[in-house]
Amino acid sequence: MADDFSCTIHQRLRPRGFRGCTVFDCFGAGQVVSQHTFAGTSWTQDPSSKSPMFAVFKVVRQLHEMLWYLDEARQRTFDPDLVLTAEHLSERIAAAAQGDASTVLATDVETLHGEVRALLMEVSEELRASYGAEDKPRLDAGRQPGADARLGGADLMGANLANQSLCGSDLRGAYLIGANLRKSDLTAVDLLGADLRGAQLHGADLSSALYLTQPQINAAEGDPSTLLPPRLTRPDHW
Repeated sequence: MADDFSCTIHQRLRPRGFRGCTVFDCFGAGQVVSQHTFAGTSWTQDPSSKSPMFAVFKVVRQLHEMLWYLDEARQRTFDPDLVLTAEHLSERIAAAAQGDASTVLATDVETLHGEVRALLMEVSEELRASYGAEDKPRLDAGRQPGADARLGGADLMGANLANQSLCGSDLRGAYLIGANLRKSDLTAVDLLGADLRGAQLHGADLSSALYLTQPQINAAEGDPSTLLPPRLTRPDHW
């Protein structure tokens, strides 16, 4: 660790095969907890703050991740009522995240998760329907084209999904570890919670994918021709 508390080996971890923390993203929770909740106090200077600070960080990270998704849902929905719902939820969550340590730790995260998830799914169905999601074929557990169900939560590890138009598909929670998605179009594809570790995204279009996060992208493989949403950063290893 450097004098400014930054990691001195972070850039060397991936080449050595240690990807773990290189894909991590706190969604800005670390800065809020250290600079706002604990007013710039470092747990290394005040060891008694270590336990409460780490406990608060765990909650605030979840709250900030929900805010990330809600911001996208608010921008992507066509329904004014859903926009208002997303805004009200965001205000409640932001207020909790900005509270003092006791306020943060008293937050009912499970209930908020449920409310946010319901909204995200409603926006997803609305958006994907505009791309004919109801008519999309699925890939079953054997990774062969089926006839009627959706892709969400599917085991697609190592599946060959290259050069396909997957627009509007439901890949929520899907296991896409090592899957080949080269040059495929993922416009309006729901990727909420999808596992993209080692997924091959070379030349794929994810510029309008739904609920894609920086940690998911950091865990995947791609190249300069991969199209990403504007608020995501192209990983250095691409």
